[in-house]
Amino acid sequence: MTTRSDRRTRVTVLVALAANLVIAVAKAVGGVVASSPALLSEAAHSVADSLNEVFLLASLRRSRRPADRRHPFGYGKERFFWALLAAVGIFVMGGCFSFYQGIGALTNGGGEDREGYVAGLIVLGVALLAEGASLLRALYQVRRQGGAGNGLRDPALRTVVAEDGTAVVGVTLAIAGMALHMVTGQVVWEAAASLAIGALLVYVAYRLGRDARDHLIGEAADPEASRRIRELLGEQPEIDSVEALLTMKTGLDTALVAARVDLMPGLDSERVEEVAVRIKRSIAREVPEAEQIFLDITDRGSPEAREARESPAATGERGGA
Repeated sequence: MTTRSDRRTRVTVLVALAANLVIAVAKAVGGVVASSPALLSEAAHSVADSLNEVFLLASLRRSRRPADRRHPFGYGKERFFWALLAAVGIFVMGGCFSFYQGIGALTNGGGEDREGYVAGLIVLGVALLAEGASLLRALYQVRRQGGAGNGLRDPALRTVVAEDGTAVVGVTLAIAGMALHMVTGQVVWEAAASLAIGALLVYVAYRLGRDARDHLIGEAADPEASRRIRELLGEQPEIDSVEALLTMKTGLDTALVAARVDLMPGLDSERVEEVAVRIKRSIAREVPEAEQIFLDITDRGSPEAREARESPAATGERGGA
């Protein structure tokens, strides 16, 4: 299932890459001919998106490498690392350049010669159609993978949807800015469009970067998965209490599970080992994403158990800024 999903995501990323490469060239040529800051901002946006699609293709390939001695928990977090690079690319190459173009237009003004603006608007019109088609393709895959809640778990697909959606809005802003510049002769409209595109890209980059950061520093598994694991542990007759349950996503659909439990008194060492093996198998069967499972048998009254119960991870409190 995951392999098929990756293939569909790869096709979606390739469609977006092809569209952005063609559009980036067309926007750059049109922007130079028309001396349009809004169109040049959109060209930078498309160049950033093209580079990001290359990052996302790398993430799809590298994240599926099997675990080895150097990375015993696998390479699943590669997806989030490359998604973070994509967010940085959107911020630097897209957002910052758009601000540069907008501020430059306000500072230096603009000529009243609007030669090439019609061609520029045609380029943006074609770009709007291409970006819209790419966005529809991405949204179609999101729907096939279970809708926004499940389909957007994949950072590669989430990034493509964010890029294409932002591109549609950005092209619309550029068209409006160029059209108002042509009608009024005031370059401030295009400058405002460039600044708006820059602000939009910075916001999208921040959201994508924040999501990637949460996964890279060790985000807990989905609450539903944690709830099922805790319920399963509570149903085991040999377990007296669950002192702590810690989870961490190690990839798109894999997680590490560590539980500190207090067993009923009277169990010998062989029985404890049998119970631990059975519980691990039960968790792996009921929660497929639980790839690595660790059980720590402890005494409820021990300092370790008390510390586990009071830790921010167990209580739900934030442990830092």
